[in-house]
Amino acid sequence: MKTIFTLLLVVLLGFQLHAQSVTISGTVSDDTGLPLPGANVIIKGTSTGTQTDFDGNYSINANIGQTLVYSYVGFETEEVAVGAHNIINVSMAPSSALEEVIVTGYSESNDAVRKAMGYGVRRNNTYSPSSKKERKQKGTVLSYTGVPIISNRVSENESYGRIQENIFKSVSTAPLSTFSIDVDKAGYSNLRRMLNNGQEVPEDAVKIEEMVNYFAYNYPQPTGKDPFSITADVVNSPWNQDAKLVRIGLKGKDISLENVPPSNLVFLLDVSGSMEDPNKLPLLKAALNVLVDRLREKDKVSIVVYAGAAGLVLPPTSGAEKYKIREAIENLNAGGSTAGGAGIELAYKIAEENFSKGGNNRVILATDGDFNVGSSSDRSMENLIEEKRKSGVFLTCLGFGMGNYKDSKLETLADKGNGNHAYIDTMQEAQKVLGTEFFGTLYTIAKDVKIQVEFNPKKVQAYRLIGYENRLLNDEDFKDDTKDAGELGSGHTVTALYEIIPAGVKSKYLKDIDNLKYTKQTSESFTDEMLTVKFRYKEPDGDVSKLISKTVKDENKSIEVANEDLKFSAAVALFGMQLRNSDFINTKKKEDVIILAESGKGTDKDGYRAEFIRLVKSSK
Repeated sequence: MKTIFTLLLVVLLGFQLHAQSVTISGTVSDDTGLPLPGANVIIKGTSTGTQTDFDGNYSINANIGQTLVYSYVGFETEEVAVGAHNIINVSMAPSSALEEVIVTGYSESNDAVRKAMGYGVRRNNTYSPSSKKERKQKGTVLSYTGVPIISNRVSENESYGRIQENIFKSVSTAPLSTFSIDVDKAGYSNLRRMLNNGQEVPEDAVKIEEMVNYFAYNYPQPTGKDPFSITADVVNSPWNQDAKLVRIGLKGKDISLENVPPSNLVFLLDVSGSMEDPNKLPLLKAALNVLVDRLREKDKVSIVVYAGAAGLVLPPTSGAEKYKIREAIENLNAGGSTAGGAGIELAYKIAEENFSKGGNNRVILATDGDFNVGSSSDRSMENLIEEKRKSGVFLTCLGFGMGNYKDSKLETLADKGNGNHAYIDTMQEAQKVLGTEFFGTLYTIAKDVKIQVEFNPKKVQAYRLIGYENRLLNDEDFKDDTKDAGELGSGHTVTALYEIIPAGVKSKYLKDIDNLKYTKQTSESFTDEMLTVKFRYKEPDGDVSKLISKTVKDENKSIEVANEDLKFSAAVALFGMQLRNSDFINTKKKEDVIILAESGKGTDKDGYRAEFIRLVKSSK
């Protein structure tokens, strides 16, 4: 009898140990040690789970003996048994092919996490399509950085402006190349969203200059009276043995936040029915709280919303009253049609009535761009914004969502509104755009910045500007101060890449033209110069442009000995050309992009370059 009692006691203690609940915490990172925000941590066989925060940290209650499943788009799924230890750190290896991560349910605790992050709670409890065939037809549900989103193979209802890739131009017939700078970065984050979701990428969504300019480069701080420094380098092209690559870089003067003038901000928020998806209005609300954290007492915030009609939901409020601003944001709900034109009219009216002389006056439009009531065509919206910018109020456009995202409209509005355009696909992108970089963007140090490059025919037979297709200007626009161009903010960097075919080199990319009879030949002087780059810019409140110039001498330098920034920007450009199926590259292998990017990765303090490399590796 005593033996039986002892046996029962041992079994009972075993059951208690097995059922013992413990709190497991830890960090999820990639194989380089970079934290993975938004990784899923699910108790195997249940719908209970959580997600990692911005720093890759997580915490979850589980029983000893249960198994935790760790998953993240583009990485191999990991499983770890729960034991007596309370800390489980997981390093995830990149998958050989982009995998589909299907979320089959969320428990109440997971919903609480989502609500705390500002994403709201899904009403249905199952996200998994019933078959592989249905997943292809209906779209696969992915959990990416904490937001369940539908992945369609083709973004059928999204719109992008047509891009006709720049060709090589002969210096003998077109010695000048003129364009506006571009500090928009929406193209890269939007592209990242598509690749992470396993979607096909439309060629017109690939804007190489926005991909290159997404990343910061270590250009020197300006030292003179001009508000930006100029850098130029020449190396042999990494994808065309008969060509050279020229990099031109600008660096805006860094202004500390304490010295940034007061801001008069009007949030113009789309709350129409098309914004109800979790990666639209719920993500927008969470993203705006990042910006609220950085507001100062001297800053003022107003909130205008539009759906079937437009309305003011928060009158001008000091940045010190964060609770009022957060409350107004939290109370936003989606529904109705999209009266975008009426919203813009009201937002500019509020901004003008509260105009801060000498301060930063800006409307911040956040939407998927799907205007369908009132002024909605690109042309009518363009005319409206061109008229409104005369008030001195600048415009920032923040794009959200997928499926019906209207990139072309938001880009048009930002360009014509003396502003910038960003696409927010994740909370870490919100942190970057609205936290780390926002006040630098707000503080415009130069406007209407134009670049004109003159090539020396003694050194250059032909040239091709990589990207900037929708920023090209007529040569005579360079000196015309009535012509609008891009703005440069505090601390911003701008990079432009040219591919050069040297004089006397035969190239399959250059078509023959007849000899010119009357064109005057260049002087024998300047034979060591490859090109002269000229810049025109205006002070933020000025009407007359200033001119600065820099000459660039020819060099014969291998890409292998180039600095890390140049290598990395070249890798990004090459990947963009591969996605566009460019006619001007001799390699379509992503391995060539990876080798070049890894050699240019550098210290990568914020991990964005490592993320790019991971993105290329997981792309199809």
